[in-house]
Amino acid sequence: MDRDPQGTLLLFAPTRRAVSETFIRANLAGLPFRIRAYFGDEFPLTEPLRCLYTAGIVCSKVSTRLGWLRLASWPAALVARWLIHLNQPDVVLAEFGFEAVRVMEACHWSGVPLVAHFRGSDASARNRIGRLEERYRRLFSIASGVVVKSRAMARRLQALGAVTDRIVISPSGANQGLFHGAVPARTKPIFLAVGRFVPKKGPLQTLEAFHRCLQQAGSIQAAELWMIGEGPLLPLARRYVERHGLQQQVRFEGAASQSVVAERMREVRAFVQHSQVAPDGDSEGSPVAVMEAQLSGLPVIATRHAGIPEVVLDGTTGLLVEEGDVEGMADAMARLLRDPGLAQSLGEAGLARVQSQFTVQRHLQDLTALLRRVQIQRGEPLQ
Repeated sequence: MDRDPQGTLLLFAPTRRAVSETFIRANLAGLPFRIRAYFGDEFPLTEPLRCLYTAGIVCSKVSTRLGWLRLASWPAALVARWLIHLNQPDVVLAEFGFEAVRVMEACHWSGVPLVAHFRGSDASARNRIGRLEERYRRLFSIASGVVVKSRAMARRLQALGAVTDRIVISPSGANQGLFHGAVPARTKPIFLAVGRFVPKKGPLQTLEAFHRCLQQAGSIQAAELWMIGEGPLLPLARRYVERHGLQQQVRFEGAASQSVVAERMREVRAFVQHSQVAPDGDSEGSPVAVMEAQLSGLPVIATRHAGIPEVVLDGTTGLLVEEGDVEGMADAMARLLRDPGLAQSLGEAGLARVQSQFTVQRHLQDLTALLRRVQIQRGEPLQ
């Protein structure tokens, strides 16, 4: 991609420090703009403008929790308006829908085009959609562009008023520089799960499926499950392992960097993830770890959830089951344990597919094209 600056981009996001926010760091490193970025969780005392934005976000969050939704947009918006005045950006990019709501009025007042980048929970969880529905409708009357992770997410936001021809479907993609080199036919019978221990990732269902896989007649008893991530369900997962005596088969690795995850993917037979709609409605967008696994050359065992079937082709690049079908996932695991050659062929097909459609570079190209388009269209009213 052309890295010569193509104008100034003002970026607003909740954080860039979390392990899971690799996409924000990829945007900062890869978008061909002069980028001025502000984050809602940074408070550098030597940079008063960044501190001021953080203070505005804190005030907005407090107002939201108190139910003062109209007031909630003002603190961050007033600060953002000043930052727009100082930086004179050609376009504003807001990461996550709830961040876009906080700065949308500043863009409206300034006449600077706004692109809202939705990721998952911001377009699915009832505590987001239900509480922010009116604000989202206002956002879609202002935004010049909307980025989503899957067709299902696009349909959800269209129902709230997102303008169809201003939506770009673009999964965040996997990093070709890190994820490569898996040879599942030659590795030990190990499964890898990567993700936060939260309901929508289905870590307990993945764990139960692995347990059932081990119980199946003929399954390889030396099989292991490695789980990378942290979160509120981790204590429950640990208790499950202790209760069923799986300490020798299940390994919890905690949070890990992308480089460590990439290394683990070169050591295992397959990637597993039982994504599902959480009780609060929270849903995936298009899980990056699934794309990273396929780019590494691993087969993926997952669910028909959100954007996963748009990335993983059942029987071609992986094996898919319905949400909640723990027995079906166990069968799929046992199948790849018994047939390393199938794991290899699925992994090779997944590698080819992700290389052609689902890399970070492809996502950056899609996002850059949208940002440049709204620059050109600046000042035109929404149709």
